[in-house]
Amino acid sequence: MLKNPEWFDVIVTTNLFGDIITDLGAMLQGGMGIAASGNIHPGKTSMFEPIHGSAPRHAGKDVASPLGAIMAVAMMLETLGERRSATRIEGAVSSLLSSGAIASVDTRSGLSTTQMGDMVLNELQAQ
Repeated sequence: MLKNPEWFDVIVTTNLFGDIITDLGAMLQGGMGIAASGNIHPGKTSMFEPIHGSAPRHAGKDVASPLGAIMAVAMMLETLGERRSATRIEGAVSSLLSSGAIASVDTRSGLSTTQMGDMVLNELQAQ
């Protein structure tokens, strides 16, 4: 998966190996701060969250990147058939990252959780 991630569309595994694989996969796409996750059960209840989960060591400090959670919302919307909304969210995050407005997705970015969230909201409103 690390050498040729394009070979895979879906990986079915146990929870333990799934946790390891998603953490490794997060590094391929920019780090734990941006990676979204979905436990998708067609026709049943699914769950969406950032790969890093609740990031308890950063809780209440306003330093954790909200981008993983925001991208999980985009993944959820796409799964629910709201592709246009999902694309708007993905575009807003992509624009902020590619422009350098958000230079890093980790706690060393210099931006607070609130600031990053507000930046994404402002980008969405500007679309």
